[in-house]
Amino acid sequence: MIYKFSFGTIVETNAVVRTIQSDTGVPPVGTVLSASPFSWNYKMGNEDVIYGLGENMRGMNKRGFRYVSWCSDQSNQNETTESLYGAHNFMIVTGSKTFGTFFDTSSRITFDAGWTEPGTLTVTGSNTGVDFYIITADKSGESPLANITRQFRRLIGLSYIPPRWAFGFQQSRWGYRTEDDVREVVKKFRDAEIPLDAVCLDIDYMEDYEDFTVDKSKFPDMKKFASELKAEGVHLVPIIDAGVKIKKGYSVYEEGTGHNYFCTKKDGTPYTAGVWPGRSNFPDFLDPEVRSWFGAKYETLTSLGIEGFWNDMNEPAMFYSDESLAETFKKVKTFEGKNLDINSFFDFTSLAGSTFNRTDDYERFYNKAQMKDGSTNMLRHDMVHNLFGANMTRAAAEGLRKISPGKRMLLYSRASCIGAHRYGGIWTGDNTSWWGHLKQEIQMLPGLNMCGFLYTGADIGGFGADTTRDLVLRWTEFGVFTPLMRNHSAWNTCRQECYQYEQIEDFRSVMNLRYALIPFIYSEFVKASLSGGMYFRPMSFDYPDDTRAFHVEDELMLGESLLIAPVYEQNAIGRYVYLPEDMIQVTWQNGIAVQQDAAKGDHYINVPLNAVIFFVRHGCLVPLCRPESNSGKLDTQHFTFLGDGSSYELYEDDGYTREITLKDHLRKITK
Repeated sequence: MIYKFSFGTIVETNAVVRTIQSDTGVPPVGTVLSASPFSWNYKMGNEDVIYGLGENMRGMNKRGFRYVSWCSDQSNQNETTESLYGAHNFMIVTGSKTFGTFFDTSSRITFDAGWTEPGTLTVTGSNTGVDFYIITADKSGESPLANITRQFRRLIGLSYIPPRWAFGFQQSRWGYRTEDDVREVVKKFRDAEIPLDAVCLDIDYMEDYEDFTVDKSKFPDMKKFASELKAEGVHLVPIIDAGVKIKKGYSVYEEGTGHNYFCTKKDGTPYTAGVWPGRSNFPDFLDPEVRSWFGAKYETLTSLGIEGFWNDMNEPAMFYSDESLAETFKKVKTFEGKNLDINSFFDFTSLAGSTFNRTDDYERFYNKAQMKDGSTNMLRHDMVHNLFGANMTRAAAEGLRKISPGKRMLLYSRASCIGAHRYGGIWTGDNTSWWGHLKQEIQMLPGLNMCGFLYTGADIGGFGADTTRDLVLRWTEFGVFTPLMRNHSAWNTCRQECYQYEQIEDFRSVMNLRYALIPFIYSEFVKASLSGGMYFRPMSFDYPDDTRAFHVEDELMLGESLLIAPVYEQNAIGRYVYLPEDMIQVTWQNGIAVQQDAAKGDHYINVPLNAVIFFVRHGCLVPLCRPESNSGKLDTQHFTFLGDGSSYELYEDDGYTREITLKDHLRKITK
């Protein structure tokens, strides 16, 4: 059952697609401490667990820390980081009571999950109203955790489904500067016999970092080049940034200025901040007219044969504003000629980064916001900050649907909030080449799935810092199972494409497993999306009566049949695994799958560096096709099988169809 309670003046977030009437009574759980600003708390039991909150640090169980929903360009993330790129305000508390909560609001909201006061969960809003939803389990035959999540997913609408080629491997790097750079990457993948479906283009392909442009000196004929790669089964996926360069004669800037499409300061003049191209303006994506204009711009690149995009810097990230830069330069001058001691020296050194994504800069400009009562107001950006990146994704998705009404396009974003899951996927932002960030992805994915973001994954190998062969290989082994499988890195780090390393056959074997599993992964993904289910789940969702399952933080249930337990520690030769029931252990090594029985309970499993080990539930069947160089070549008529089940319901379409129904595309396959 779903209850709704409304507090304060509420901005329309478009997160919810079903109409639920607000209740005037008292919420059935917890206590509302304040209506404006909104505040609610709940006294937890000693063993209560908190799941959800989407893209956030720490474990699957979020208890014991404070999380702040505030879309943040946060590349230096660690265990103390409170905010990341997304604002995902759904969670489930389970234990003495089990219920879900969704706090639908456009601005900053804080989740103090027993951090300030152990045993007390406190949720505090800021300067806009909140639609507060409480969800309790129905008698559905599934576990309460799974049922509450499914009810929520129906409340917020179906998850985005990309084209099937988007489940193939994507290679990316900030630093593929020319057509020949990309051509070399594709050739080396093909020479190494490692599958590849896409190469992502970072900001290098643009002319002077201008959106919807191509630098002709680097990519002389993008249309011809895209066609050349497509003949190889490889798609180009360019980046689009949120900031529009201020430059006379640049059509996007001129049109945006002429139609007043950019965010403004209080006096109505365009707001200016620095990003990649320097001083830039920002489209007001909360305005439907602006979304329509910006979304149509993607045709500049789709007309060249581009079928996928990644939206970036859309928190929005800002290096400086005119105001913060002037303030900083003024303060720097006050240190000139001084004896810089232990206090003043560190005040001085902090100034270099003090203009980056400042809170007061987000308070300097305004968006045209739609209110719940149907009116339109100009609101200070911090009041609607968490909606900005999501509405850039919406602009792109709606534009691409008009441009390509019959064919799905690939689209994923960095910033997001709940609601954006209907328009595109996300990657989990600028991580680092740390083993801890591999573990973080494992723990983050179930929370993202709960919030509707099924097409997601992290930068394999890590985006920042120099990586190592073993980290890239172990991360690739986990990436076999993530819907978005992309290796991405920064320009100033060591190269980390699979073919860079010795014993390349290890990478070939792992990637072949991914391609053998693509029909299964695609099927499980589409089924989860259309049913409101989860592709990845904590073990406790499937085994609610197994107390131990609630404390397993490094294993995942995948689809209807798999349990995966990745290795995420340096130099590990294996790991401990808890199996909640008897299962079949699968060891994939050197292109061969070996199956053996594994009993319920705790096991230490040897996992060689070049092996992928996972588990199949008894009574289930997992199809494997023959790996190919790209997903378009996969033969889905002939399979070998894992598991001891008798049949599998395979979802299969043309890979592009927009309007998807299960009944028209399910096919039973048997051993």
